[in-house]
Amino acid sequence: MYPFLNSVSRARSMIDNFGGYNHNLRIGENEFFDMENMTSDHAPVLAPRKKRGIFKEDAQNVSGLIEKTNLCYVDGSAFVIGEKSIDLGLTDGEKTVISMGAYAVIFPDGKYINTEVHSDKGAIAAVQKTAGKVRFSLCRQDGTEIAATPKDEAPEEQTGYWVDTSVTPNALMQYSESAGTWVSMTPYIKISAPGIANPFSVGDGVFLGGLDGGDLIDADAEDGALLEDQQMLADLSGTCVILAIPDVTRDGNGEIVTQDSFVINGVLKRPVSITNEISVERKMPDMDFVTESNNRLWGCKYGTVDGKTVNEIYACKLGDFKNWYCYQGISTDSYAVSVGTDGAFTGAVTHLGYPVFFKENWLHKVYGSYPANYQMQTTQCRGVQRDCHKSLAIVDEKLLYKSRNGICVYDGSLPVEISSVLGEVNYHGAVAASHNRKYYVSMASGNDRSLFVYDLGKGLWHREDNINLTQMCSCNEFLYGLADGKIVTLVGSEIATEDKVKWMAQTGEIGLSLPDMKYLCRMVIRMSMEIGAKATVWVQYDMETSWHPIYTITGTSLRSFSIPIHPRRSDYMRIKITGEGDCRIYSITKSIAQGSDVS
Repeated sequence: MYPFLNSVSRARSMIDNFGGYNHNLRIGENEFFDMENMTSDHAPVLAPRKKRGIFKEDAQNVSGLIEKTNLCYVDGSAFVIGEKSIDLGLTDGEKTVISMGAYAVIFPDGKYINTEVHSDKGAIAAVQKTAGKVRFSLCRQDGTEIAATPKDEAPEEQTGYWVDTSVTPNALMQYSESAGTWVSMTPYIKISAPGIANPFSVGDGVFLGGLDGGDLIDADAEDGALLEDQQMLADLSGTCVILAIPDVTRDGNGEIVTQDSFVINGVLKRPVSITNEISVERKMPDMDFVTESNNRLWGCKYGTVDGKTVNEIYACKLGDFKNWYCYQGISTDSYAVSVGTDGAFTGAVTHLGYPVFFKENWLHKVYGSYPANYQMQTTQCRGVQRDCHKSLAIVDEKLLYKSRNGICVYDGSLPVEISSVLGEVNYHGAVAASHNRKYYVSMASGNDRSLFVYDLGKGLWHREDNINLTQMCSCNEFLYGLADGKIVTLVGSEIATEDKVKWMAQTGEIGLSLPDMKYLCRMVIRMSMEIGAKATVWVQYDMETSWHPIYTITGTSLRSFSIPIHPRRSDYMRIKITGEGDCRIYSITKSIAQGSDVS
C-alpha cells in the first residue's frame, strides 16, 4: 500500500466590504493600517480621492478664510470679497473672521466690513479727544438745555425744574400733572466740544476719561471762578451710553453729545466748562476666541488685562458688534460674566443656537435669550485641546473637535470619542472643517501633518496625505484650504491641477490568527481602472522592513486580475497596494496556505 500525503491546509477569504483607516495593532481584515489619498465616497468600494485644484496661487499673506456669498479672506492689510480687494489697514498675523449678518468682523484687529455695501467699514474701537474748552449742561434726553434751581423744599410754583438738595443723592424734580405732585426725573448731561461725536452713534456705550483733575470754570462767569463741586464731574468718569446726538451745535462750538449722566453725588446745577482734555472712547474687550450666536458676538478671555486677572465671557449689544459696554438695564444690553473654572480658554463655537466655550477639561454653555435670564452651565468633560481651537466644526448638527485624547463628537449632552482607530499617535495643532457630511481634520504629529477625513454617515475614517493645512473653509460646493502659501480646493475643484492622484492602502498583519508557518499562495483583485492608471501589489513578511513588489497592473477596463504569488512561508505578512490614477477596488480574495509548525 502506498503512503498517503496530507493535503496542505488552505484558508480562503474574500473582502468586498472595505472599511477605513485603523492604525492599531489588531484590526479587521477589511481595514487598513495605513493609507494615503483614499476616500469613503464610494464605500464599501475602495477608491482614491478626487483631484484637487488651486484657487489662488500666491497666498503668502492670506489668512482668515470665511464663507459669505463667495469665499472671502484676509490678504495682508486688505479684505478680499470675490474679485475685489478692500484695504482695511489690517496688521500682520493670523486672523479670525466672524460672520454676523452681512458683516465680516476681523479679530484681533477689531475691524469690520459690510460684504454687500463695501463703503460700510471701520473699526470697533474708537476714541475722540477734545481740544480746548468742554461744556457740560443739564438737559432733556433730546439735548434741550434746562435750568434747575437748588432748593431744600419744593417751590410754590408748579413749573420748571428744581434740584432737591435735601436728599442724597440730589434729585432733579419736575411737577407731574397726572400724578399731582413733584416727581423725580432722570438727569441728562450734554457735553459740548468740537468734533466730540464724530466717531460715535446713538446707543454707543463709551468710556469718559480725563474728568478728574484740571480746572472747572463757570461757563457764564467772566472771571473763571472755580466751582466748589469738582467731585460731581469726576463721578462721570467710566461707562455711559450716548442717548442722542443733536444736529444743532451751540454757538458753533462743534458736536454735542447727549448722554445719561450716571451722577452719583448730585446733578449739574449750572452749566460748567472744563479746560483740560477729556476722552470719549468706545472699547472692545481683549478676547481669546469669538463666535456669533443669536445676533450677538460672544467672546472669552483668560489672563491679565490692564494689570487685572480676567476669566470672563462677554457678549456685545444685541445686533451691534461695535458695543461691548452698553448697560442700560434693557434686553439689548451687552453682557459679561466671570467664570469660576481655572485654566485658559481653548475654543469657542455656536452649537444648536447656544454659545459654547471650551477649556481643556471644561465646557461652558450659555442659555437664555437676553442678559437678565442668561444662565451658564459648566460641565467637567473632555474639552478642546490647547492650540486646537480650529478643530471645532459642526457636521449634521453634531459638534466635532480635537481633545487631548482624540477627536470627540458632542451632541449637547456629553462628548464621546470617535477616533480610537487613529491609534496611539499623539496629534496636536488640529485644523478642521465640515463639508458634505464629512469632518476634515489636519493634525500634526512631530513635524509631519496628516489630513484625515471622517464620514459621519458611514462611520469611516480615511487618511489623505501630508498637506500642510493651516486653515480650512467650506463655501458653496467647495472645500478650500490654506496650505504652503496657496489656497487650494480640497473638494469640488472645477479645474483640477493634479495630474494623477497617487494613492496607497496597507493592510494590517495577516496570519496572526493562524498557527504554524503560512504563506500567501494566491490573490485575486476585482477592480476597474481608468486608462493609463497603474497599481502595484507589494508583500512584506514577518519583521522585514522592505516591501517586495509582486505584481503591477495597468488599467484598461473592469476585469479580474489574478495575481501570481511566489510562495514564501512566514509567520505573518502584510499587503500593500499602491497606484496612481483613478480606480475602484471591488473585492480582494486571498488564499493562504498553512504549513507545519517549523519553517
